[in-house]
Amino acid sequence: MTTYVYETIPRKTGQKPTQFEYRQSMKEAPLTRHPETGEPVRRVISGGFGYAAKGASAPAPRGGCGCGHGGCAH
Repeated sequence: MTTYVYETIPRKTGQKPTQFEYRQSMKEAPLTRHPETGEPVRRVISGGFGYAAKGASAPAPRGGCGCGHGGCAH
């Protein structure tokens, strides 16, 4: 089961959406209505988590301490 973030779709100008989490299978269709209130909702797309293939590596930092190109004044 996956936890998705949804938010209500504001019906009036100036109304703010309310976010909530909902656990469901990846095979299930996204919700279109809030399960408790019936308000229209949309799924929020987030950045997720990183994935690195086996053998992949990040580029090495250029500074001796990892602060970037010129290093830093540690």
